[in-house]
Amino acid sequence: DGAKCDTGNIQEIFALDNAIAVTDPVYPVYVDTNVVAGRSGNIKDDGMYENIVYLPCTEENDFVPELPTEPVDLIYLCFPNNPTGTTLTKDQLAKFVEYAKENDALILFDAAYEVFITEDDVPHTIYEIDGAKEVAIEFRSFSKTAGFTGTRCAYTVVPKEIKIKDAEGIEQSVNALWNRRQTTKFNGVSYPVQKAAEAVYTEEGQKEIMENIEYYLENAKIIRESLSDIGLNVYGGVNSPYIWVKTPNDMESWDFFDLLLEEANIVGTPGSGFGPSGEGYLRLTAFNTLENTKEAMSRISKLSF
Repeated sequence: DGAKCDTGNIQEIFALDNAIAVTDPVYPVYVDTNVVAGRSGNIKDDGMYENIVYLPCTEENDFVPELPTEPVDLIYLCFPNNPTGTTLTKDQLAKFVEYAKENDALILFDAAYEVFITEDDVPHTIYEIDGAKEVAIEFRSFSKTAGFTGTRCAYTVVPKEIKIKDAEGIEQSVNALWNRRQTTKFNGVSYPVQKAAEAVYTEEGQKEIMENIEYYLENAKIIRESLSDIGLNVYGGVNSPYIWVKTPNDMESWDFFDLLLEEANIVGTPGSGFGPSGEGYLRLTAFNTLENTKEAMSRISKLSF
């Protein structure tokens, strides 16, 4: 199945008393699947769950999360990030790997947008970091890479080096646990989709994919530069198809969403939907035609904030 399902289902192989940490804002699947499982505790007035450790990523810290300051067992990371479009350098990611090794934690690393990376100091896989094979699972997607959204195909890398202790202190293979979960609950990707995925790795497939990626990155550049030109603070769009926009005049996310929809017929995603730290932002995407992208920017440029 797709990477969304794998990032959501991976928590099933861990005990309910495991403490989890998430960057905030964050892809909702990480949080919501733990809520459904009963691991999160109750939601608080500030929109955070009592048993989840939040690692804020905002303008104030350049969207670079701090290491957890309290013990956690599982750390969800997504870079290039959804929704902010920002990234970690190799040195910044290495700090999380070192933390995981020193604190018996496991990193769940979502690399769905890896193909959009353009900068040299941004790792394409967490396994570029020494020691990561001992403490990190990586999720890979065909959806954003090759337009497989809806066909459902992905793969998850679970190194056999990863060992975790059960309630009795006995080491268990995470690879074996995940294999048992998948072979019990999942029948596999359909054969036609598997053949399509195989074609992704042909010379022609790689050429066509990179043409698409470059097309979307050009859209992202247009969005980023157009919004910057009218005085908005924007992030992402360099190593990602997502552009994270700070709302003008401290407008709430949904108010900015309504303004764009009602005054310009443009739809974005309110940042508050990605967690408390997403309030005051809105996510735009480069997944459209060049013509529509230019038209959308023209409409926004005529608005008064």
